[in-house]
Amino acid sequence: MAKAIRIHQTGGVDALKFEDVDIPAPAKGEAAIRHTAIGVNFIDVYHRTGLYPQATPFTLGSEGAGVVTAVGEAVTDVAVGDRVAYAGGPLGAYATERVIPADKLVKIPAGVSDEIAAAAMLKGMTAQYLLRRTFKVGPEHTILFHAAAGGVGQIACQWAAHLGATVIGTAGGPEKVALAKTKGCSHVIDYRSEDFVAKVREITEGKGVDVVYDSVGKDAFPGSLDCLKPRGLWASFGQSSGVVPDFSIGLLSQKGSLYATRAGLPHYTATRPELLATAEDLFDVIASGAVIIDIGRRVPLSQAAEAHKALEGRETTGSTILLP
Repeated sequence: MAKAIRIHQTGGVDALKFEDVDIPAPAKGEAAIRHTAIGVNFIDVYHRTGLYPQATPFTLGSEGAGVVTAVGEAVTDVAVGDRVAYAGGPLGAYATERVIPADKLVKIPAGVSDEIAAAAMLKGMTAQYLLRRTFKVGPEHTILFHAAAGGVGQIACQWAAHLGATVIGTAGGPEKVALAKTKGCSHVIDYRSEDFVAKVREITEGKGVDVVYDSVGKDAFPGSLDCLKPRGLWASFGQSSGVVPDFSIGLLSQKGSLYATRAGLPHYTATRPELLATAEDLFDVIASGAVIIDIGRRVPLSQAAEAHKALEGRETTGSTILLP
């Protein structure tokens, strides 16, 4: 029988229950997989706490890698024995085995391990859409990336530097600052001891940056807007410190005719061709060595609560994975 982390009532880490589960045979269009590694992401915390409501009970998790063990009728994208990975819905990754729509799976290329794929899919495809589509970064741009030592931050900052951009990162504390400096950042600001707005203005000689990528939310607002050039873009894609407060759209005009977006991966991988192209771009930069995936923690699936405590306590660097 398979094992899974189930939630019957949302709340703290004590809501995570390690239980036996039955795995049905794959229906038409579905595939069954045996997980070899599972990604941990801050969105898992949002689901656990109920910030992003789900019907209970449910199995947590949006990202994983493993081997196809069975396929349902009309499945042509993958076959039994394929090494595959996925990111995004439906939930259910925190399990030893699961059934998932086959069109959500991508094949893992040779030279990329299952652990790297599980650690990189959601964070790496997030970096891809942010840098290549939300705002197409190039050598002429200066960017600010909050939480540069985090999972998405490390990937995105390396990738942006590879694209030729000048990368300014923020991080909390000397250790994370030092780490971010090795991950593509030309400048790193310690937001715990420095005013990041003043430092950005100093670094850019008062010009500001072209784009701010913000997964921090409440604690970085409205300072992020003050770091932008006129007509710059504030790309919000998370809220690890809390939800951004409501604000008048007139604030964007007051601060320089700014643009703002609240981006999400599902809208950039909504079709099968978009998903495959996004994953291929990610795997290419990993295979080339331009982006190194740092797995900071490996935690047994049964101890998922420990992974959540570290994530919420901002004790993590790089990616965290669960091992079934």
